[in-house]
Amino acid sequence: MACRFFLGGKTMPHIRNVIRCRAWLRYSLCLVSALALLVMPLQQKADAHAYSAGYTTLTLTQSATEMTYALDQLSVIELTGGDTNKDGVLSPKEFDGIKERLLVLLKENIQLEINNKPYEWTRLGRFALSKQGNTEKAELKVSYPAVSSSAAISLADNLYEQDKATNYVNLLTVHYGGRTSTEALSGKHRIWTMQLTENDYAGLSGKGQAPQSGGGQAGQVHGGSDGTSENLSGWYSFFKLGINHILTGYDHLLFLFSLLIAKQSFRQYAAMITAFTVAHSITLTLTVLGIIDVPSGIVEPGIALSICFVAVDNMIRREVSRRWMLTFVFGLIHGMGFADILKSMNLPKSQLAAALISFNLGIETVQVALIALLLPLLVLLHRWRFSRGAVFAGSGIALLLGGIWLAQRLFF
Repeated sequence: MACRFFLGGKTMPHIRNVIRCRAWLRYSLCLVSALALLVMPLQQKADAHAYSAGYTTLTLTQSATEMTYALDQLSVIELTGGDTNKDGVLSPKEFDGIKERLLVLLKENIQLEINNKPYEWTRLGRFALSKQGNTEKAELKVSYPAVSSSAAISLADNLYEQDKATNYVNLLTVHYGGRTSTEALSGKHRIWTMQLTENDYAGLSGKGQAPQSGGGQAGQVHGGSDGTSENLSGWYSFFKLGINHILTGYDHLLFLFSLLIAKQSFRQYAAMITAFTVAHSITLTLTVLGIIDVPSGIVEPGIALSICFVAVDNMIRREVSRRWMLTFVFGLIHGMGFADILKSMNLPKSQLAAALISFNLGIETVQVALIALLLPLLVLLHRWRFSRGAVFAGSGIALLLGGIWLAQRLFF
């Protein structure tokens, strides 16, 4: 007869299971702590300023070429310092102290050419801090000579080009002859070029006024890192912007990871991802259209809170159900976060649909690719006898990082 030992009324197999669970718990906590020490200092820097954004508007007329350029306040601080009291905000006095330094930097990196001839900023207009929505931007206005008939015009932006750790995008809007063109300059795509036709020139306003948007694009638009004739239409630039935006949105990616790591059926995964896609598409569109405007002081902590909530849910429940409902609610918050890079750009109605759809498709492309990559690995994970410990450890990491982001966004 097999012998069975008892200790405190419990069998030896039960005690071994308890010891094994405690060992996995200790392992999980050690892993979480080690990763926190490695990630925390880097993540604080990255989270402080995840995306740098410039906003350029070019207005082409028969009398002049007018450029308005605005740069977000945190980028100004990064590039020039000047925040002497370290409160993350530039006062008018602090801005005056770094104004000339910033102007020199922008002149060196933002260059306009007409018929392959570079033009200096000889006619500088207003250059000051400007309040736009909930954010402050450094805004300047520059005048150039008028574009002649059948001329080529190009804009190159090399700001942050050598800084691989910073994600920078210049959202460009061009008004010409009753038409409007939009482009997102980022990554290796830093040059915008347009060849005006005679019909384009004939339609240009002569009084330096921005024409009304409403027509389609006429002139041939090209883009490329070297200014070659690579065709790169506005929709593709926004598609790439969507890809870059989600790949550098570590909080969005961590939220997806937290959703996926819990054991679920394929049907549950499909319902959950569909709910997230529909929800964030709704609020992304409504935010960019200006129908809703929730302050980032609410949205950003909400995104961090969503990570914490899902992570805790993974840790306390072995089997998750109806997660698509939870995902839909949090997806509404994430959609407003996706919109932050576009809502400050005054996209014309004629370009808005293409820009929104392209940007959203870029986001969805990355999400589908990540899910296709992770699902086979998750199937193998949940066949492992220690899968519960792995889920607990992964969710613990997500909870820790989400908690750090939440504290930063609420109190710093």
